[in-house]
Amino acid sequence: MKKNKPNLSASQLWNMSMGFLGIQMGFALQNGNASRILLNFGANVEELSWFWIVGPLTGMIVQPLIGHFSDKTWTKLGRRRPFFLVGAIIASMGLLLMPNADLFVKFLPALWVGAGFLLIMDASFNVAMEPFRALVSDNLNSSQRTEGYSIQTILIGIGAVVGSWLPYALKNWFGVDSVNSGEVASNVIWSFVIGAACLLAAILWTVSKTKEYSPEEMVEFNADEPAEEESEGLADILRDFKNMPITMRQLGFVQFFSWFGLFSMWVFSTPAIAQHIYGLAAEDHSSATFNEAGDWVGIIFGVYNGISAIYAFFLPRIAAKYGRKRTHIISLICGALGLISIYFMPNPEMLILSMVGVGIAWASILAMPYAILGGAIPPRKMGIYMGIFNFFITIPQIVNALVGGPMVKYLFGGHAVYSLILGGVCFLIAAFATTFVDDKDEVVTTA
Repeated sequence: MKKNKPNLSASQLWNMSMGFLGIQMGFALQNGNASRILLNFGANVEELSWFWIVGPLTGMIVQPLIGHFSDKTWTKLGRRRPFFLVGAIIASMGLLLMPNADLFVKFLPALWVGAGFLLIMDASFNVAMEPFRALVSDNLNSSQRTEGYSIQTILIGIGAVVGSWLPYALKNWFGVDSVNSGEVASNVIWSFVIGAACLLAAILWTVSKTKEYSPEEMVEFNADEPAEEESEGLADILRDFKNMPITMRQLGFVQFFSWFGLFSMWVFSTPAIAQHIYGLAAEDHSSATFNEAGDWVGIIFGVYNGISAIYAFFLPRIAAKYGRKRTHIISLICGALGLISIYFMPNPEMLILSMVGVGIAWASILAMPYAILGGAIPPRKMGIYMGIFNFFITIPQIVNALVGGPMVKYLFGGHAVYSLILGGVCFLIAAFATTFVDDKDEVVTTA
């Protein structure tokens, strides 16, 4: 007889996703500073997207494998926790080493060493993040699923605010000089060190405070599912990809344009704002004003992540009243307006208004597609399908990485700000694609 998963307490919901706070703190440091670090090491603006390709490329390979093996694995730590613990340890090493890549110039140019550490960080972030998504669906029933992903989004927002603001805070509030005798500013280097420590601490909190249901319990919860077939390794992954639910395919279009737009923002915000708002030449990658622009990008990235954390508090109630699809559509439109408005802002401070819209979209992107997807896929295949779903996140980033740089150079005449406008247009397309998604277990209240 099938058993229902019990509701978890508020503390259990928060403990389960606490590791995401650390992961996103490291991820925010990477998003806000990787382009800046690579420019410091000698990269050209039009080359940035090519260096960033390592992240989505490794994610596309790693996440389905991690999802597949975490579905099939059971250890003393459970099925998901061993994977995000290992991922966090390796990611912390990447955070420590990337801004210090110039220490390895005896072996390779600092630019290539930095790109290598970017690859290590991205691969390990992917190892850590995918099992967290599956863990929420493993442990929560349908009535708590939206709340669970919203709490993840809140913690993602908090971690990202801290990570994004660290370089600015260390320089302006704690007196850490932003000028370094090497290639990368000291406040950036120390931010990465702090981020690595917080990442490990947050992951260890979740590992020690969260339990996972045993394989026997999962069988009882999913008693009405067909018996699991014998594992065939890679053939399993290919078969599951071929047989993915229709809702997952529909969400794929939404995710493609959402993440194409996000990638444009992450890669090109620093050069776009340095050029368009601060009036710097495209070749200026090392002046005090360029570092000031880079620090301010961290501040506004923190703003959009802070807005996303606040908005995520209200997402469950908004989605319950208006529906997950309609909530996601409106949120994406807000993000589109935010990105496009950057072109018209007269000074750096006004960019904070642009980031309000981006933050609303970011909160919804991190929660709504997963809440919709969770009701459409078999629970015993939650890990593998969450991993396959990552294809719709990584493929648009890979496409953008290949074409984004040439577009800036040849189509936009070196003006990176137009990549941000393109990102806004992609958000609008994603909003339109959401109207065609079939949310199988959505219940909208009429109160």
